[in-house]
Amino acid sequence: MDEQQPQRSSIPPWIWVVGLVVFFIGLQLWGYGNWQNTDQITLTQLAELIEDDQVKEIEVNGNSLTVEIQDGKVYQSYKEGPLVEELSTLGVTPEDIRTANVNIVNTEVRDFLVYALFSIGPILLLIWIFTRGFRQIQSGGNNIFGFGRSKAKNINEGDRPTVTFDDVAGVDEAREEVEEIVQFLREPERFVQVGARIPKGVLMVGPPGTGKTLLARAIAGEAGVPFFHISGSEFVEMFVGVGASRVRDLFTKAKENAPSIVFVDEIDAVGRQRGAGLGGGHDEREQTLNQILTEMDGFSNETNVIVIAATNRADVLDPALLRPGRFDRKVIVDRPDVRGREAILKVHSRGKPLSRDINLGDIARLTAGFSGADLENLMNEAAIFTARRGGNMITLTDVQDAFDRIAIGPERRSRVMSEEEKEVIAYHEAGHAVVSYFLAHTDPIQKITIVPRGQAGGYVMPLPQDRMLTNSRHLEDRICMALGGRAAEEIFFDMVSTGPSSDLQQVTSIARAMVMEYAMGGNDLGVRAYGEQQGSVFLGRSMGYDRNYGDDAADKIDSQVQDIVDRNYQRALDIINERRDRMVALADALMEHETLDRHEFEALMNVEDSPSKEEDVALGD
Repeated sequence: MDEQQPQRSSIPPWIWVVGLVVFFIGLQLWGYGNWQNTDQITLTQLAELIEDDQVKEIEVNGNSLTVEIQDGKVYQSYKEGPLVEELSTLGVTPEDIRTANVNIVNTEVRDFLVYALFSIGPILLLIWIFTRGFRQIQSGGNNIFGFGRSKAKNINEGDRPTVTFDDVAGVDEAREEVEEIVQFLREPERFVQVGARIPKGVLMVGPPGTGKTLLARAIAGEAGVPFFHISGSEFVEMFVGVGASRVRDLFTKAKENAPSIVFVDEIDAVGRQRGAGLGGGHDEREQTLNQILTEMDGFSNETNVIVIAATNRADVLDPALLRPGRFDRKVIVDRPDVRGREAILKVHSRGKPLSRDINLGDIARLTAGFSGADLENLMNEAAIFTARRGGNMITLTDVQDAFDRIAIGPERRSRVMSEEEKEVIAYHEAGHAVVSYFLAHTDPIQKITIVPRGQAGGYVMPLPQDRMLTNSRHLEDRICMALGGRAAEEIFFDMVSTGPSSDLQQVTSIARAMVMEYAMGGNDLGVRAYGEQQGSVFLGRSMGYDRNYGDDAADKIDSQVQDIVDRNYQRALDIINERRDRMVALADALMEHETLDRHEFEALMNVEDSPSKEEDVALGD
């Protein structure tokens, strides 16, 4: 049986120091207050009180007397010689003292201990503080508070991590890349005998939530070597030189435990390009980065330490950090495709009771663009919905409700709508759905509802398809679908509401990107991109476009954007006018049922009348 190590106190040392100082000060104030609040009497008055049998106890401390009378009051008095002799001169004999039952107590020893505590206690406290400081210096800290020591945690100490490569799904290529690192650490001779050199650093790059940190935890679980985990922001403090000191301490620990792995999460917090901010070369963050560069590729190349870092902002990292010899290998951890999403859903469905109506493949197709973290959150929200309704199995309805909550927002059935507003929203959403159904390059409709969620009064949920490329026909059909709601309001109510505001913003953004970024507007502007993104060295993100074109080009851009929007709005009007009966039927169904699924929607549209998705629909001139 392993010997159990003693647990450290959870109370920080500085709390003990402050507590002791407050105790000494409070004790002194208490004693001083008691002395000041005591009334004074003379020995003559004390003798009179003894003769009247009013004295209960006398405490003697040197020449000071504390007198307590029968009713509980306390007085202070003084003597010059022995108390009994002085009282005898005033007519009070020892027999009178015994007859009056006066208890005389000598408190000189007790007060001496209190005095010693006041005098020696603060000295002992200072000795304890300095002793603790010297002990920390000897243990490797560069100051008595240990600011320069690394906060990295060796997560392979004690119990072995439970995360393995079996828990990683949807990123097969990235998993294969990092599996080689585990093989090298387990069997280095296989690589050494053929002259191979293991990469010193591996940089995992990808959007948030795609599994970069999970991959690192899986490496820790599989490798079986010391694994030091730290976040990039933990290196930098307000004190100059602390970050570099922590880097040195971290790599010292890693070298002492080699072969080992150092994992730095969110390395962009400390690895941003040098010279891009304020402070120049004296910036604390840049000093920390310089120390990382030195440790990863200094004069010593024999250390068997592998550095793994994760970031979603590889574009802002310093070039010196990315060169061979430091981060030799870049592993892309992207959002999963449909097969990857299905595999991830299987992992996060373990231990959850699923009903037979749930098909993880269908859920994977519905969640295009979701990351691994999004999918884990989806299954967790579905389980919460199940528990909320008192069920014991997760149903397809629970998963759909969870998807709606994540993608759009919580349902707001308490919002009161008039019949007029409800009718306008029904025709607006029906316009989106009908126009989308009769276009060739849009995604199939999965759900239509007029139940308010989040900021939306209703919505049409498409079943998105995974695409690597998007062409002009797809983009124009997306614009046409987005304008379907406004076209329906204009046709059936001869007016428009504020509902299409977000649709118009989306339409304008797509059309402007077609003209300025993809050269899809026309021949007048030629085949080139217009406008360069401006970035901020402080925020690290785009702040707008730098206008690198003249006024004539600007007029042509505005004209072509307007042409794209106008012709697709006309297409939406034509589709709705040609299918007015379908529009009315769909809007009536929404008014009655509020929510329609894909099968109910397609039954109203008559599938045989819809164009083939492989056909090209004329986009107009």
